[in-house]
Amino acid sequence: MRTLVKIGTRGSKLALWQANWVKDTLSKKEPNITFETHIIKTKGDKILDVPLSQVGGKGLFVKEIEEALLSHEVDIAVHSMKDMPSDIPEGLCIGAIPERECPYDVLISKTGKKLFDLPHSSRIGTSSIRREVQLKLIRNDFNILSLRGNLDTRIRKLETEDFDAIIVAAAGLKRLNLDDKITEYLSEDFMLPAVGQGALCIEIRKEDPEIEIMVKTINHEETYTIVSGERAFLKRLEGGCQFPIACYGKIEKEMLTLTGFISDITGYNIFKKAKSCEKKYAEKLGIDIAEDMLSLGAKELCITQKV
Repeated sequence: MRTLVKIGTRGSKLALWQANWVKDTLSKKEPNITFETHIIKTKGDKILDVPLSQVGGKGLFVKEIEEALLSHEVDIAVHSMKDMPSDIPEGLCIGAIPERECPYDVLISKTGKKLFDLPHSSRIGTSSIRREVQLKLIRNDFNILSLRGNLDTRIRKLETEDFDAIIVAAAGLKRLNLDDKITEYLSEDFMLPAVGQGALCIEIRKEDPEIEIMVKTINHEETYTIVSGERAFLKRLEGGCQFPIACYGKIEKEMLTLTGFISDITGYNIFKKAKSCEKKYAEKLGIDIAEDMLSLGAKELCITQKV
């Protein structure tokens, strides 16, 4: 019987909030076990002057933590689900997905103006090509600028650098009690969220039944179902190239609806589709939507970007 469980996490304020939430929640359920957080610096934390899409995209914020999990330096890894690649390393698995926070992107405007009220040629900061492409579909006059750094760093740059507004995920702001800074929530009709956005990923070793049983107590079944569908969509489309991809699911009356999006980096070739089915077929639904897009030309889009 374990008396100590080590939780691996990045060191940003948001990552530590997430890891400490897991730590406190598990501590209440397992009062005889000591839970410790261990900060692990990832490649994404070290490279801050290059857009994410140019330095590897997904996996930048998880690889080193996964390596620590595989080497038994830590027993549990806590990630933002949107940072997770579609493929999990051999020997690891997703042990739980707690209840999702707000999945939407939000606008934080320096002057308090909403998206459609911002002046022509406003300078908008974002770290995501997914956001950039969808933003251009809404207002193609905007100047989109790369914005890297932890959440608090990006908010500070809005004040200190020449940005009119920035776009970030709502979940981080809400978890850090910074939602008073939000100017406008951007619904999925305008900006489809990243796969898993707003959800946490509790990653564990496959051959660790004690930890598996422990983390399942904080799993949220509906969130797990929805995110599994979104990730199945991602896995079927992902081909090693960097391109804007989004998927968002919701359940109503036992029916799951997934809306998927993929485009080239210019936003010229766009594929967007929604489908519904019984929630028990979540992963099949994600694959089906991806297959529809591939048959309509998304396959060629990805091949073109790989060249």
